[in-house]
Amino acid sequence: MKKSDFNYQLPEALIAQKPLAERDASRLLCMDRHTGRITDRQFTDLIDLIDERDLLVFNDTKVIPARLFGKKQSGGKVEILIERILDDHCAIAHVRASKAAKASTLIELDGGYCCEVLGRSDDLFQLEFKGEHSLLYILEQIGHIPLPPYITRADDESDLTRYQTVFAREAGAVAAPTAGLHFDQAMMGKLKAKGVLSAFVTLHVGSGTFQPVRVEDLSEHLMHKEYFAVLPETVAAVQQARARGGRVIAIGTTAVRALESASQSGRLEAGFGDTDLFITPGYQFKSVDAMLTNFHLPESTLLMLVSAFAGYASIMSAYSHAIDQSYRFFSYGDAMFLA
Repeated sequence: MKKSDFNYQLPEALIAQKPLAERDASRLLCMDRHTGRITDRQFTDLIDLIDERDLLVFNDTKVIPARLFGKKQSGGKVEILIERILDDHCAIAHVRASKAAKASTLIELDGGYCCEVLGRSDDLFQLEFKGEHSLLYILEQIGHIPLPPYITRADDESDLTRYQTVFAREAGAVAAPTAGLHFDQAMMGKLKAKGVLSAFVTLHVGSGTFQPVRVEDLSEHLMHKEYFAVLPETVAAVQQARARGGRVIAIGTTAVRALESASQSGRLEAGFGDTDLFITPGYQFKSVDAMLTNFHLPESTLLMLVSAFAGYASIMSAYSHAIDQSYRFFSYGDAMFLA
């Protein structure tokens, strides 16, 4: 298939710019991936669609306030987006300035902090943050939540909590695992009371998740790498769900990528590392039976992933239905359940 096969026309008014007042207030498009049948529901109906034998797998990554503002010693303005933290003082980042920053350039940051450009590799720069404070501490003091490029407003105080899942615990993502944003503590409690079990994986979502596919031939696309971890207790939970006849339901495409990255031997195994797994139609899923996901950008790798899971024609039909029914799209938008 070609990149252009995954294009669709989305009215700009359907791109959600802010979250709804309540996390669980979104709509839920449900699609039977075996028949293509679509029903329109509310997210709170999800509890009725899940069996007590099922296992929900969440991504527990935590979004870091990865956007920083500063200036060069020459006075030129600089915007930094941390892509990956390497250690307490070093990171790989995107650096936007009127002129590309060269090695040894010092950048004065808000709050009196400072970093130095150590070098560059393609579009990414290696930075060293000076002083006694760790990079995570500096980000907590002066960093901004890195809202996606299609959200056209500046971040505000509410994004500190709403662009973060209620179960986030492993710091390292620069974008939220958005399917998880719909769950509040009350919903988590209802699922637990029903007897539904939960497990966690970690996949630190990188800014590459928003990068467009630039080649028409998908076999030529170079997938960005993201860190993932699947613990032995998650593997055990999956095995137990299978043994009791339940489904493994991934909450978000990032949970899917983590599970499938840990299943490349043919079965799910505990492990961690970088994944550049690119899932397109024709891929044989090994660990996931159902998926909760948001609506994804045209021609994006995530749209290709859900098309691989539920069928290309069915997904494109579902997206057309969602547009006709004025669903809210992307990170702060509505959800869809593919089962």
